[in-house]
Parts: sequence; structure tokens; C-alpha cells
Amino acid sequence: MNEAPESLDGLKVLDLTRILAGPTCTQLLGDLGCDIIKVERPGAGDDTRKWGPPYLKDGDGFDTTESAYYLCANRNKRSISIDIAKPQGAALVRRLLGACDIMIHNFKVGGMEKFGLGYDQIKDEFPNLVYCSISGFGQTGPYASRPGYDVLAQGLGGIMSITGEADGEPMKVGVGIADLMCGMYATVAILAAIRHRDQGGDQGEGRGGRGQHIDMALLDTQMAWLINEGLNYLVSGEVPFRRGTGHPNIVPYQSFPTSDGHFLLAVGNDSQYQRFCGFAGAPELATDPRFATNSDRVQNRDELVALVSDLTRRHPRDHWINGLEKLNVPAGPVNSIKEAFDDPQVRHRQMEIAMNHPLAGDEPVHFIGNPIKMSGTPPAYRRPPPTLGQHTDEVLKELLNMDDDMIAALRRAGIV
Repeated sequence: MNEAPESLDGLKVLDLTRILAGPTCTQLLGDLGCDIIKVERPGAGDDTRKWGPPYLKDGDGFDTTESAYYLCANRNKRSISIDIAKPQGAALVRRLLGACDIMIHNFKVGGMEKFGLGYDQIKDEFPNLVYCSISGFGQTGPYASRPGYDVLAQGLGGIMSITGEADGEPMKVGVGIADLMCGMYATVAILAAIRHRDQGGDQGEGRGGRGQHIDMALLDTQMAWLINEGLNYLVSGEVPFRRGTGHPNIVPYQSFPTSDGHFLLAVGNDSQYQRFCGFAGAPELATDPRFATNSDRVQNRDELVALVSDLTRRHPRDHWINGLEKLNVPAGPVNSIKEAFDDPQVRHRQMEIAMNHPLAGDEPVHFIGNPIKMSGTPPAYRRPPPTLGQHTDEVLKELLNMDDDMIAALRRAGIV
């Protein structure tokens, strides 16, 4: 556990998200110090709790209720179970908002309004609240009412059309990248809104300034991270296509065959290309007018890739990776996930961490670390992903001053 001060200490987040985009956002905020109060439906909870196997094992090696998928995006949170479909449950959430700085949800458009918790329904009562809605297509537009799924955003947003082998089928990215990127953009927007509020923006009350509504959409953020390929199209009018591991604007920059597998060659400029040609025993390729500059190489991609492939097949993978590293020509392996976690650089950067979990017995549970490295206020790993409703009593007592009898009454009524 990290004992250093935390960047966002003191901010409370009411988290009504589930699946991946919202939980990614709130886990990141939690790592940086926010108190995340995750509101879940009694008896069911976040849908991803059931998205297994694999499931976390208990001390005897048996499956618990916690799937690996759920564990990936829910540390540094407190779980409170509330049935917001019941008027008393929605009223309880409204009371909790009075103690929070930020509210985040990923209900479908109009979903929160059914419970009286839409932004326009609460903004006057909580003028300082930063309210973030995450959905598939945003709160406006012809697709606003559609449910949002990562794979649909990847398909609609064009990324699948440029992912996969040139002669193969369109491919989704191997993880829910549209969800992840939406969660990251949402985090940036929330921090900007908090900064605006705390500087007195819009002359709000109480904490210095007004909150605002943040409308985040998977499709919008998917379009944003088309990045250079999106601009290639907008500038040229030519529709990008799949190139496997190849780069649209740099050649040679892709995987190549070796005598015992494949490796990645990432030639980023002409001098690196010249050094590669020398190491490969083909200095004539460095001066060949078809390949002398990167622009030439892009225009004659297929010819050069074939020639380079013939050269790289002559030696094993490590010959190329180790030899080119000494010449400062970027090259590397195509690791399995196991190989990636075993890599000494990954280990040095602490991208695998361990935390104790109440259901796992004495053995620590391993998680992916936060990639943010800060000298003064680094991310902290305070809490493992909570079990369903683990902190219900704790939060109600702390934030709403409820006593045991009041909580027991809510429990008998099926509210919590």
C-alpha cells in the first residue's frame, strides 16, 4: 500500500456505473484519491460480477462470486447496495448526492430521469455537482436511444475496418478499447469540470463554483482516437484499409518473419533504415532510389516488405532484436500476455501489483498496476474491489448519520 498523499483526496464520487467504461473512469479517480461509492442493485450488482470464468479463488481453491472481469476495474471503491428502482432507494441516492462532488452513471438515455435523478431534475438542488453521463451514442442525436456496446462502437467508429490482416476479416481490438478510452476521456472531463467549479466558474455557491453536465459517448471517443488514420482520410479523401501490423505512414514498420517466429521492426526515420540495411547485409537497399526516403518507401511498400521479409527469414528472432538494439534501431518481440507480465521492464515499472482480498484467503490477489507515475502524489492502492454491498452500513452511517435501526428498516423493506 502507498502511504504518500493523494492528488484527489477529499473528493467523493457517487458511482452508478457498471460494465467497463464507467468503472474504468471511477477506478482511475479512485487510484488518484477520490472516495468512490459504487451503488449496485441488491442481490445482483455490477453485471460483470458474473462475467466468468475465471473467478477469484478462495483459500481452498474454489470459485468465489468475483469474476476477473469485475476485478479488473473496481479497486479503490466502496460498494453500497441500493434498489434505485424503488422510490425510497432513489430518494436515498438523492440524499447521498448532498455529500458528493461528482456523480457518474451509464444508464441509457432517459434511464436516470425515471428515478428523478436526471441532471435537469437535480441540478438546482445540487448546483456544485459535476454530473457525468456515459452512454453509447450520447444524450442527443438520432442514435441517442440505442444501447451502447463496445463492439458496436468499434464497428460504427471505423477502427475495425483498419484492424486485421489486409486480406482477412475486419477485427475488433482484443480488449474493450472503446469502453476504456471513453472512461479515460470521461476522467479528463471530470477533472476539468472540478477545476472549473473550484475556481468559482459560473459563480456557483458553496464550494466556489458551479458543477456541470458532462455528456460522454463511446462512439464520440472512438472517433477521436482514430487519430492519424482519421486525419489521413480527412486530408487525402482516401479511405484507409487494413494493413495487418503495418503502419499507414512509415515503412518498414511492422512484424516480419524470422527463422523461428516473428519480430517487430519499427524504423522511424531514414538513418535508422540505413543502419538496418547495413546490419541485414543489404546496404544496396539503403541507396536504392525506390526506398531511399520514407516517402519512397511508403509508395513502394509491397516491394520493400517482400525484400525485407526475405532477409529476416535467414536468422532467428533474437538475432534481429539484440543486434538492432545495439544500433538503436527499434525492434522487439510480439509477446504473449504472460511474456509481457514477465518482462523485466514491466516488472520494474510495477505494472503487476498484489493486494489482499477478503474472499481469497491468505494469498494476495494480483492486479494490473496504474501506469501513472507521479513524484509527489502517486496512485495508491487502498482497497481491493469490494464485494457486493460490502460497505452499505459504513457509508450510510458516515455520510447520512444513520443508525443501525434505520439501516435495518431499509434492509427489511428491500431498499438496501
